[in-house]
Amino acid sequence: MPGVGDPYNSACEVSTGTSIIAVEFDGGVIIGSDSRVSAGEAVVNRVFNKLAPVHEKIYCALSGSAADAQAVADMVHYHMEVHSVEMEAPPLVLAAANLVKGISYKYKEEIVAHLIVAGWDRKSGGQVYGTLGGMITRQPFAIGGSGSTYIYGYVDSVFKPGMSKEQCEKFAVHALSLAMGRDGSSGGVIYLVIVTKDGSTQKIISGDSIPQFYDQ
Repeated sequence: MPGVGDPYNSACEVSTGTSIIAVEFDGGVIIGSDSRVSAGEAVVNRVFNKLAPVHEKIYCALSGSAADAQAVADMVHYHMEVHSVEMEAPPLVLAAANLVKGISYKYKEEIVAHLIVAGWDRKSGGQVYGTLGGMITRQPFAIGGSGSTYIYGYVDSVFKPGMSKEQCEKFAVHALSLAMGRDGSSGGVIYLVIVTKDGSTQKIISGDSIPQFYDQ
């Protein structure tokens, strides 16, 4: 295939072959991702942050084409800033999710991007929305990217409604670690953002701090 393994060849699309996750807890959300960006067989960025803020307490987790996903996140960020000024109040998470949905559907033939939207607002607290293919669904947790195919069994068996913030953080880290261990397009470090009514806190988990499992 032309361009495979050559990040400088224009025929080789830069893709966030990715593992992303978002999970609700009582009082907020946790969003996480790996950090590897690949172009064909080449890793072009080992520490890319795939958690894009679209407002103070709303984030998008990016997967798909890196350029497309970043472009969608940038558009949503701009519109959320304008919206908050016009409303004289912070925007709702659902508003950001609807905007992502609209952009994704309008340009479905031109872009390759899947964004998970998560955050906290005064109306509904912590929320997680999937926006694949121009649809919108609120879920207690969502996973995405190429690495997600390896961890559906894990997340379905481990997730329990009503988990605490600490349990949700452990759940997200373990899920991402397992995905990174199996998926060749996922790797690097783990980025986490914890969003509550008080704001957002970012964490980076790297090196020996990333959990290891028996087959790794």
